[in-house]
Amino acid sequence: MPPIVTFIGWHDSGKTTLASRVVHHLKQLGYQVAVIKSTKDTGITFDTPGTDTHTHRSAGADSVMLVAPDQMVIMTDNRGESLTSLAHRHFPEVDIVIGEGFKKARHISKIEVSRNADTDTLLRGKITGVIAVASDKSITGDHIFRLNEAAEIASFIEKRFLQNATKGADHTTLLIDGNRIPLKGFVQDALAGTINGFVDSLKLTNKDAKTIDIRITLPENNKL
Repeated sequence: MPPIVTFIGWHDSGKTTLASRVVHHLKQLGYQVAVIKSTKDTGITFDTPGTDTHTHRSAGADSVMLVAPDQMVIMTDNRGESLTSLAHRHFPEVDIVIGEGFKKARHISKIEVSRNADTDTLLRGKITGVIAVASDKSITGDHIFRLNEAAEIASFIEKRFLQNATKGADHTTLLIDGNRIPLKGFVQDALAGTINGFVDSLKLTNKDAKTIDIRITLPENNKL
């Protein structure tokens, strides 16, 4: 599962501008990057009346995916999934997921963006997971960047999350209700071995699979 770093801050702090520049630099460094943005705005137009996707949504479809030669677009209702769950479900193949918003996300590394704010208005003292601050004010602390230091922030993210990422990386990931459950190495091996053994026993035409995705929905009594 790729690491997740989300940019947080008050409204109009410059999160989108800085995050997009960091994404640009990470791409230049050769990494695959996905972006997940959170917003409080409602009624945002993602489609145009008269198109097929709009017709399906108007008909009551919960989710609609558009697959085109150059892109895929997913429109769906907000089911309250965590940032971890969204990243794992939709972007397991990228090197890193950059978020925007999600300041209350648990167990997620955050970079706070602060513009023209006094230190007592910073979020870092009120929420968990803030690993760096980007601001145009004089702020003390570890890993403080200026708002125009997108390249330096990208380098910081690379060193912290991407260099030697495959060394000791988890090969089996378990999420329960969107929350990632840490697994020791021998548990990962046992779980992967059990599932892979079951898959090998099936008469499948594709014997060269590299990944196996499995999703279990428990019955209401929570017993199989």
